[in-house]
Amino acid sequence: MKVTFYEERNFQGRSYECTGDCGDFSSYVSNCHSCRVHSGCWMMYDHPNYMGNQYFFRRGEYSDCMSMFGMSNCIRSCRMISMYRGSYRMRIYERENFMGQMYEMMNDCDNIMDRYRMSHCQSCHVMDGHWLMYEQAHYKGRMWHFRPGEYRNFSDMDGMRFMSMRRIMDSWY
Repeated sequence: MKVTFYEERNFQGRSYECTGDCGDFSSYVSNCHSCRVHSGCWMMYDHPNYMGNQYFFRRGEYSDCMSMFGMSNCIRSCRMISMYRGSYRMRIYERENFMGQMYEMMNDCDNIMDRYRMSHCQSCHVMDGHWLMYEQAHYKGRMWHFRPGEYRNFSDMDGMRFMSMRRIMDSWY
């Protein structure tokens, strides 16, 4: 997995080639306004140490990250997403601490209100696979990456309320 970050738009200025997680680019490039993802899938963050808003990048060229993603800040840190091959399974819950209505998902869902009559979910348990969850229906708005684990309280995550979710598929690598 490899990504090259550039200080300026259109792949100009100083660059930094990254092959793994990086908590702070500031010692390599002062800003990051464009990047080329040579391979792999990555989560990019607009603050150091994997903080702030998250943005999903897969193989491709991103000549102006800020305008393409509506970013208010440039990329400051990144994490690679390991490739996963297998089944996908996640349980979503209406309330915190795995309370309220529960639905088990194995496929993408573009609107939990339409599919499950669920106004939002406040916790989840990812059993298998990597998932992206979005604050709005139809995969819009801010997103968050979830790997296998228990997530008891989404209000700890900037008060996010998720309305749609999709699997990160191995074909995206």
